Amino acid sequence: MSLARFSFNQATAQHWPLPDVVTGCVAAGVPGIGLWREPVAGYGLARSAKLVRDAGLAVTSLCRGGFFSADDWRAENLRAIEEAATLGAPELVLVSGGLPPGSRDVDGARRRVADAIGELAPHAAAAGVRLAIEPLHPMFAADRCVIATLGQALDIAERFDPTVVGVVVDAYHVWWDDTVYAQIARAGARIAAFQVCDWVTPLPEGVLLGRALPGEGCIELRRLREAVDAAGYGGPIEVEVFSAEVWARPGSQVLDAAIAGYLRHVV
Repeated sequence: MSLARFSFNQATAQHWPLPDVVTGCVAAGVPGIGLWREPVAGYGLARSAKLVRDAGLAVTSLCRGGFFSADDWRAENLRAIEEAATLGAPELVLVSGGLPPGSRDVDGARRRVADAIGELAPHAAAAGVRLAIEPLHPMFAADRCVIATLGQALDIAERFDPTVVGVVVDAYHVWWDDTVYAQIARAGARIAAFQVCDWVTPLPEGVLLGRALPGEGCIELRRLREAVDAAGYGGPIEVEVFSAEVWARPGSQVLDAAIAGYLRHVV
C-alpha cells in the first residue's frame, strides 16, 4: 500500500525537533508534513520554509489560526496567513475559540466566528491560502471551539468561495456525529484537510490529550476515509495525535507506528 497521501503532523511527535522530523519523514518515504506555528517560530519561519522545501516535503497544513474571542485575533490571524504563504502551506487550520470570558452566548460566539472569517477571507485569497474551519468535539465548546459539528462549520464555509474557505474533517472530533457522513457528502470540494487519529477511553484529565495512533481506539477510520474520498477529496491524510504517552516515545518510533496504523486502518 502506498504512502502517496500520507502526511505526518509534527504535533504527533511534539518533542521531536523539526530538522529531525524532516529527516525522519524523508528517510521513511513520507511525502508530506503538517506544521504548527509555535515550533516553526522557534526554529525560524524562513529557516523552516527552506528546510522543508530543500527536503522535498510538501507542507500539507499549518496549525493554527482562529481563537476569535482573543482581543488580538485579527492581527494574529493575518500573521498566520502570511506564515502559511511563506511555508507553502495551502491550508491554514482555524480553531475558532471558545466563549468570551464571562459569556454564555454560544450563538453570538458562532456569529462572531463567521464575521471574523469574512474579514480574513480576502487576505487569505490574496495570499493563496485557504482558511480551513475545524470543528472540535463539543466537550471543547466552552474554552477552545464553539464550532462543534461539521454542519456548523459548513454553514459558515458555504458563504464563501470553496477555494478560499473550507472545512477540516478530523476523525477525533466528528466520528461520534450521526450526521457526519451526510455532512461529508455535503462538504464535497470544501474539504480542505482530513486528519486521523483514534479515540480511547478513559480520557485523561483535561481531555485534550485523549488521542491515540490509528487503530488503537474505536473510530471507523477507513469508513471516514472512504466517505471523504467519495465526496471528491483526494488530498493528504494527516496523522495528528495529542498524547502524553505517544510524545514520550522516540520520534522515529512514533513515525513508524503512525505509518503502520495508517496503512492498516486508514488505507
